Amino acid sequence: MADPTAPNATAVHGTGASRKARGNLPPLELHVPEPRYRPGDAVDYSYLEIPEAGTLPRPDESCAASETLSLTSGLIRVLGEDNRPLGAWAPGLDVETLRQMLRTMALVRAFDDRMYRGQRQGKTSFYMKSTGEEAVSVASAFALADDDMVFPSYRQQGILIARRYPLVEMINQIYSNRADRLKGRQLPIMYSARDYGFFTISGNLATQFPQAVGWAMASAIKGDTRIATAYLGEGSSAEGDFHAAMTFAAVYNAPVVLNVVNNQWAISSFSGFAGAERATFAARAVGYGVAGLRVDGNDALAVYAAMEWAANRARSGHGPTLIEHFTYRAEGHSTSDDPTAYRSAQEREEWPLGDPVTRLRDHLIALGEWSLERQAEMDLTLAEEVRAATREAEKNGILGHGLHHPFHTMFEDVFEDLPWHLEEQAEQAIRERRLKWPDWDATHPGETP
Repeated sequence: MADPTAPNATAVHGTGASRKARGNLPPLELHVPEPRYRPGDAVDYSYLEIPEAGTLPRPDESCAASETLSLTSGLIRVLGEDNRPLGAWAPGLDVETLRQMLRTMALVRAFDDRMYRGQRQGKTSFYMKSTGEEAVSVASAFALADDDMVFPSYRQQGILIARRYPLVEMINQIYSNRADRLKGRQLPIMYSARDYGFFTISGNLATQFPQAVGWAMASAIKGDTRIATAYLGEGSSAEGDFHAAMTFAAVYNAPVVLNVVNNQWAISSFSGFAGAERATFAARAVGYGVAGLRVDGNDALAVYAAMEWAANRARSGHGPTLIEHFTYRAEGHSTSDDPTAYRSAQEREEWPLGDPVTRLRDHLIALGEWSLERQAEMDLTLAEEVRAATREAEKNGILGHGLHHPFHTMFEDVFEDLPWHLEEQAEQAIRERRLKWPDWDATHPGETP
C-alpha cells in the first residue's frame, strides 16, 4: 500500500474512491487575523480610506435597497475640515437642538467619569464608559421619536440620558442599592426602563437584534406607528443572532434600524476577528437585500442624518436598514479591562476621526453660537449635576454597605402567588441569617434580612 504522506501520493478514502494527486502544490495555511499595532508600536492610519465630508449622495428614503450599495463601502460624513456642514446629508438642525445635543453628550461623559471613579473607590463592582462613542447614542436618540423602542447594548447610556431618565435612578442601579428598581438582579449598567422605551440590556451578546426585529414585526402587525432600533458591537456581529435578525428583518420588511457600532475592538480582539478585513460591516446588508449605511460615528450630524433617514424609511413602510457606525473606543472595554495590554497607547491620540464632543463643540463655535469659555462653564455645571445625583443615590446605599432590598425580594416577581415550597425556603433562609446576625433587626430597623 502506498504511503499517503509521500510526495504525489494518492489519498485513499473510506469510499474506495481516489483523489487526484496534488503534485507540488504548497500546503494550506490558516489565516489568523492580527491587529496592525500592538503595545509600543507606532500608529499609522494612512491605510484607512476616509472620504471628504459631503461627497456621498443621499438617496430618497423610499429607494430600493440596492441604491445604497455605495453607501455601505464609503463613509457618510457631514462636518468638514472647517467644522461646517457639507453635502446632501447635512441635517439642517437648528442651533438650539445642536446645543442640547452637545450638552447631552457632555453630560454622558461627565456621568461616565464620575461612575468610573466610583468603581475605583469600591462603590460599585463594575462600570463601562462610552468615551469616544457618545455621538452614536445621543445623536441617534435625537433623531428617533421618544416612544420608539430601543434594544441597546451596554454602551448606549446616552439614549437614556437623552430621554431624560433620572440620573439618580441610573446610579441606584449601578450601586445595586435599596432604591434600585431592578432590585439588584442585573449587573451594574444593565438598565431597564420600559416607560422610556429602553429594553432590558442583556449580557448575552447579540440577543437584542432578533428581539428588536420581533418587536418591530409586532408593531407592524398591530398597525402601530412606532419602530424599533437595536445596537451591538462589531464583535457581536459574528454571533448567529445577527444573521437570524437580518433574515427576519428582510423577509418581513420589519420597521427596524439595526446598528453595528464598530469601535475597532471587542474587548481585546480587534475587528478583524469579526470580518473587518474582508469588507465593511455595513456591506452585510447587501446580501440580505437590506438598505445599508456606513457613517462617521464621531460626527454627530452624520449620525443624526443616517438615523433620521433610516427611521423615516422604516416608519413609511420601506423596510429595515443596517447602519455601521465607524468609531473608536477611546478607553478600556470596562473597568475590568486594561487596553494597554493589547493595543498601542497612540491609537486614541492618532484616531483620524477625532473626538465627537470636540467636533460638535467646534461646529457650534464655527457658527458663532458657542465658545471655549461657555464649554468650560457647562462642563463644570454638568459635573456638579452628576455629583449631586451621586450624593442623592448614595443615601440609598453603595456596594457592600448593607443598604439593599429586603432579602425576601429574591423570591419575588416570578410567580403571581409565591408557591408554598418557595415561601418555606424564604422563611428558612431568613431564620438562618438571623442566627448568623442576631443584631440584624436592631441595626437594620424595618428591613427584613
